[in-house]
Amino acid sequence: MTDMTAIVTGAGQGFGLALTESLAARGATVIACARDSARLRTATAGLPGVIALPGDVNDPEFRAELLRAAGRLDLLVHNAGELGPSPLPTLERYPLDALRGVLETGVLAPLALTQLALPLLRASGAGTVITLSSDAAVEAYPGWGGYGAAKAALDQLAAVLAVEEPALRVYAFDPGDMRTAMHQHAFPGEDISDRPEPATVVPALLRLLDRRPESGRYRAADLSDADRPTTTETTAGSPA
Repeated sequence: MTDMTAIVTGAGQGFGLALTESLAARGATVIACARDSARLRTATAGLPGVIALPGDVNDPEFRAELLRAAGRLDLLVHNAGELGPSPLPTLERYPLDALRGVLETGVLAPLALTQLALPLLRASGAGTVITLSSDAAVEAYPGWGGYGAAKAALDQLAAVLAVEEPALRVYAFDPGDMRTAMHQHAFPGEDISDRPEPATVVPALLRLLDRRPESGRYRAADLSDADRPTTTETTAGSPA
């Protein structure tokens, strides 16, 4: 992995930052992006091989800037996402403008960035695309209709891309529940300290990258055993 060049979106905190740190420790060059410039630069300061590039993946000019900064590309990780309103509203009361924002960040921006990145990923010889999934994409949890719809759509985009680009590896990766700012925002005022830290989930994704099984949807909980893609199986508990 020492010659790998990766783009990780949403890398200023949580799972995106933990993955960036692990990839950097392995010698990869990582273009790390996030909206909050100060947080991103502080979080990634001193990480070898990491280029902090603040910006919004919804911005077409910034997406092009990401690809220019990379130059070459072996791994594209779509980690950035939008939870939507908090507390989580039922679909009866879901603000449509808020849903547009969730879909823009969670579905349209990843597709647009992938479209730009495909020539570099194809040229890599081992190009990989990872989309962050959730059990909310395949299970019906009250209040999670907007976020779950975005993740379900992203899962389908990943599945179709895998068929259309058989030379690439395309993984929808479901990390399970994690102790992140987004998860806390989904449960305001609740204690989520029982959720695992993102850094404890990253090794499962690294195993996926190392083993390079067939394209598909994978759960972190399954990657310690067999590398078999899943479609409807989910972890118990609240969505990730």
